[in-house]
Amino acid sequence: MIQAIGLTSVPRRQQPPVVDDLTFEARPGRVTVLLGEPGAGKTTALRLMLRLDPGRGVALFRGRTLDRIPHPTREIGVLLGDVPGHPSRTARGHLRMLSAAAGVPVERADDVLEVVGLSGLADQRLGDFSLGMDRRLGLASALLGDPHTLVLDDPAEGLSPRETAWLHGLLRGYAAQGGAVLVTSRDAKEAGRIGDRVVTIDEGRLIADQEAAAFAGCRLRPRVAVRSPLANRLAHVLAAEADKAGEVTGGPPVEVVHEGGSRISVYGSSCAAVGETAYRHGILVHRLTEETGDTGPVTPLERADGRRTDAADPQAAEPDESAPQPESAVPAVPTGLSARLTAPGPVWPLRYELRRATGVRTGWNVAAAALAASLVASVLLARTGAPPALRLLTGWPVWLPLPPAAFAAGLLGALAFGQEFRYPALAPDQGTVPRRLGLLGAKLAVSAAAALLLALVSLALDGAVVRLLFGHSVALFPDGWVTALAGWTGLTLGCAWAGLLAAGLFRSTALGLVAVLAVPTLVVPVLGGLLSRPAARSLIGLPERLRSAAVVQWPSSLDQGISAALRLMSQPIGWALALALAGLLGAYVLTVFRGRPR
Repeated sequence: MIQAIGLTSVPRRQQPPVVDDLTFEARPGRVTVLLGEPGAGKTTALRLMLRLDPGRGVALFRGRTLDRIPHPTREIGVLLGDVPGHPSRTARGHLRMLSAAAGVPVERADDVLEVVGLSGLADQRLGDFSLGMDRRLGLASALLGDPHTLVLDDPAEGLSPRETAWLHGLLRGYAAQGGAVLVTSRDAKEAGRIGDRVVTIDEGRLIADQEAAAFAGCRLRPRVAVRSPLANRLAHVLAAEADKAGEVTGGPPVEVVHEGGSRISVYGSSCAAVGETAYRHGILVHRLTEETGDTGPVTPLERADGRRTDAADPQAAEPDESAPQPESAVPAVPTGLSARLTAPGPVWPLRYELRRATGVRTGWNVAAAALAASLVASVLLARTGAPPALRLLTGWPVWLPLPPAAFAAGLLGALAFGQEFRYPALAPDQGTVPRRLGLLGAKLAVSAAAALLLALVSLALDGAVVRLLFGHSVALFPDGWVTALAGWTGLTLGCAWAGLLAAGLFRSTALGLVAVLAVPTLVVPVLGGLLSRPAARSLIGLPERLRSAAVVQWPSSLDQGISAALRLMSQPIGWALALALAGLLGAYVLTVFRGRPR
C-alpha cells in the first residue's frame, strides 16, 4: 500500500510549487491512476515520493518511509520516463547488471524477459530497440526484485494500441496477484479503462479521488459528435426539441454543447435521433458519430441555450461499457522471490560495478587509445632527446598537463557515474545513505584497479618498445625508481578517483573530466608557488624521530618507504591531488547525507 501525505515541492523563482499539499493512497490489489494534463505535477509527485526531488511531505510504502526499507529495489519497482542504457549493451546484459544492483540472482533477468515477451530478443542490443521494446525492457527492470509495488510514469505514452493493451493486461495481472500499482496518465479514457481508482490533479493540487465507476460517470460520458456548417442552428434546434421532449416524457435530459466552429456534442442522445432532427430541418451534416468524451475535471458544460450544467454530476451519464478492454492473455508475473532472497552483502555493489564497467566496449576503447597515445609519445620522446626517464616511460611531453594513461584513468573514473542517477531500477535506492556509500566504495575499488592496471601496462609496454627500437642507449629506469613508480601509480589513481568523485558530485561525466584537468592546470601552479617559498622548518629526519619514539622498532627498510612517501607528498602535484580528493570526497558524502530523508 502507498500513502502519500502532504507532498509539496520546493517553489522555484517565485513560482508556485509544482505539487501543493497532495494526499492520496494506492491500495494493494488495485491499479491507481494519477491523472492530469501535461504539467499538472504527476512526475514531480512520483519523484517526491521516491525522494528524488527536494520537498515536504511523506510517502509510506506498507507503512514505512523509503529510508526505513532495507532493500528498496526489492519492494518498489520504478519506471520513470525513457529507459536509459548503453546502446551497445544487450537486453540480457543490461538486466544482469541491474540484478546485481538489486541484489537478486542473475537468473532473474531471464525470468522477467520471459514475462515481458522479450526472451527472443535477449541478445539484441538496446540501440536497435523500438519504443515499445524499450518500455517492455523498462517494465522488466522494474520487476527484477519481485516488488510488491509498481510506480510507473506514463508507461503507455507513444505506444501503439496493441502495445498499450498488452501493458494494461500486464498491470491488471500484477494487481490481481496482490500488488499495488500506481501509474500516471494524461488520458482520461485510458485511466477509465485501466484504473480501479483515479486520482485527478491539476496544477499540483488534488481535484478528485474517485472509484473508476464514479470517475467514468463524471468524465467519460458517451456523446454524439456532430460537424456541420450550420452548427449554431442545429445546436439550438436540438436544445429546443430536447427541452420539449423532456417536458412531455420526463426522460433523462439531453445536453447540447457547442464545442466551437462547426462542432457540437450531444449528450444523452443517439446518432439516429440527431440525424433525424437535422434531416427534418434541412441542415447539412458532415460528420455524425458516437464516441466517449472527456468532459474535464472541473469545467462545466455550456449548453447551446446558454444554461450551464455540472459535468461532475455522477447522475449525468453512465460509464462507457463499449470501451475496449485490455488483453488478459499475458504471462503471469512470478512472485515469491523476495521471501527466498538473502540480504545482499557488500559484494553485490562490486558485482554491479564490474558488470557495468566490462559490459560495453567504451572502457576498453579508452584504455586502448591511451596505451597507443602513450606508446607513440614515448617513442617520439626517445627519438628526439633524453627527457627524464619517468616522462619517457609514461609518454608525458612537457606541454601536456597529464600523461595519456593518467588522463584515461580520469576519464574512466568520470564515466563510472554515468547513468546511476537515471536508471529507473535504482531510483528507490538513491534516498538511502548506506546503499549509495556502498556503491561509491565499489566504484572506488574498481576504478582503482583499472587505473593501476593501466599505469603498469603503459610502463611495461612503453619500456619494452623503446628498448626494442633504441636498445640500451636510452636509460629507462632512474635512480630511486621505486619512488618514481609509486608517484606514477599515485598520479594515475588520484586522477581516476578525482574524475569519479567529481562526476558523482556534479552528476556529469564532462564536469568530472574538467575536475581532473583542473588539478594540473589550476591547482598545481598555485600550490607550486606556495611550496617554493623557503620554509622555517623541515621534515628532514622524521623517519628517525618516529623510529626512536616508537615502542615497537620497525625494520630500517621502512624508513626508506616513509622518506619516499614524504618526497612524493612534497611535490605540488601530490598536494594538489590530495587536496582535490579530500574536498571532492567530503562534498560527495555531505550531499549524500543532506539528501537523506528526515
